[in-house]
Amino acid sequence: MASTRISEQLPPHFDPTQAPVAFGNRALPRLSLELQDPQLCIRQRALAALCDLVHDPKRAYEAIHKGCLERLKVLLQDRDSSVRIKTTKVFYLLAAHNVGREAFLTWDVVAPLSDLLDEPVDACRKNMHRALKMVAEFPAGAVCIVTLGLVPRLVMKLPVEQEEIRALILATLSYCVRVDALPALASDGVPMLRNQLSHPSADIRRAAASAMLGISVPSEGKHKVCEEGVLPILVKLLSDCDPGVTASAAGTIMNTAIITEGKYQALKAGAIPPLLELVGSEDRAVCANALRALTTLAEAPCAREQLLEHLPLLKTRLNHPASIICRAAATAIRVISWTP
Repeated sequence: MASTRISEQLPPHFDPTQAPVAFGNRALPRLSLELQDPQLCIRQRALAALCDLVHDPKRAYEAIHKGCLERLKVLLQDRDSSVRIKTTKVFYLLAAHNVGREAFLTWDVVAPLSDLLDEPVDACRKNMHRALKMVAEFPAGAVCIVTLGLVPRLVMKLPVEQEEIRALILATLSYCVRVDALPALASDGVPMLRNQLSHPSADIRRAAASAMLGISVPSEGKHKVCEEGVLPILVKLLSDCDPGVTASAAGTIMNTAIITEGKYQALKAGAIPPLLELVGSEDRAVCANALRALTTLAEAPCAREQLLEHLPLLKTRLNHPASIICRAAATAIRVISWTP
C-alpha cells in the first residue's frame, strides 16, 4: 500500500500575513480578541483578516456588535504605521455600509478618526478621509462633523494636502456646507475654494464647485462670493468639459445672482451666452441650473432685454420629458416676458 505523504510546502493560496479565521460565529470574537494582543504580528494578521471580512454587510454588522469598534479606536494610536493603515482601512470599509455609518455616530468614531488629520503617513490619512467622506454623505454624519468643529481644520488642510486627499476633503466639505455653511465661511472657505476651481484635476474642480454651490446659499456666502471675485471664474467654468463642474458653477451663479451685486457681477463677466449654450444640455442638472440662473439674471432690465430674443430657445425646453426642466423653462420665460 502507498504510504501517506505530508508536504512541508504551504498551500498555494495561503497568506502568512493573515490570521486564520475560526469557523462560523466564532470568527469575529476571536479576531476581536486578537486586535488587542500585545504581539504586533498577531494584531497585523487580525486586521488583515478583518479587512476581508467586513466587505460583507452581515460580517460588518457582526464586527460592530462584537465590540470591534472600541478596539479599533485604540489601534488608531498604535505605534506601528502598518497597524494604523490597516485600522483606517477597516473603518473606511465599514463606512461603506449604512450600518457602519450609523455605528460611527453611536460609538463616537468620528472624533478619534479626526485625530489623524496630522498623521505623517499618507496612506493612513487617505483612508481616514475616505471614511469621513462616506460619513458626511448622509445628513446626520455631516452634522456630526460640523458639530465637532472639524470644518475649519479641513479647510486649512486644502492648500497643503496631496491632490487625491484634497479631492476627498473637498467632497467632505461639500456635504458639510449643505448642513451649515457658516463654519466654512468663518474659516476663509470661499478664497480657499476659489483657488481650487481652476485646478487641472477634474475631481478637484468638481468637488470645489460643489462646495462653492453649498457655501453660496446663505446671504453671507453670496456676499463673500462677490467680494472674493469668484463669479468671473465660475463663468469660465460654464464651458468646462465636466458636467458636474458646469452644473455647480451655474447653480452658484443662480444663488449669487439673487442679490443685486451678484447679478451685475455675473452680467459683467458675460454669464448669459454660456448659460444659453447650457440650456440645450442633455444633463438635467446642467440644464435646470442654467435655466434658473438665467431666471435670476433676468430680474435685471438689461439682462431681460438681452434674453428676449432667445425666447424660442427656452420654449424648446417646455416639452422636455423631465418635469423639473419644464417648470424651470416656464418660469424663465415668464420672468423674461414680464413687462412693467
